Amino acid sequence: MKKVLIVDDAAFVRMSLRCILEKDGFIVVGEAKNGFEGVKKYKEFQPDIVTMDITMPEMTGIEALKSIKEMDPQANVVMISALGQQSCVKEAVLLGARSFIVKPFKEEHVVKVLNQVLSI
Repeated sequence: MKKVLIVDDAAFVRMSLRCILEKDGFIVVGEAKNGFEGVKKYKEFQPDIVTMDITMPEMTGIEALKSIKEMDPQANVVMISALGQQSCVKEAVLLGARSFIVKPFKEEHVVKVLNQVLSI
């Protein structure tokens, strides 16, 4: 079973990702509404993969990515960003994000990217 942690400040995004992933056989072990919570829940749940929004209050997805990669260099983190955040996406990839998904996302694309990352 592939365990996922969803980190996004928008409840509807967390809900839609949860629906997409659970339908495709992923187990959503937790959700977080900011990077700070995401780092805490990563420690707690040790998921196989994390979907991480970039723009969030309290701690951004970039800062949370840094913290998670320091804790676990093997962590699989996929950034989710709105259009127009290319510079942030580049920074995230340099910091160790495995891939990225642009909002608004399509169900098939989310599943494909997560499965690709987990098969590397």
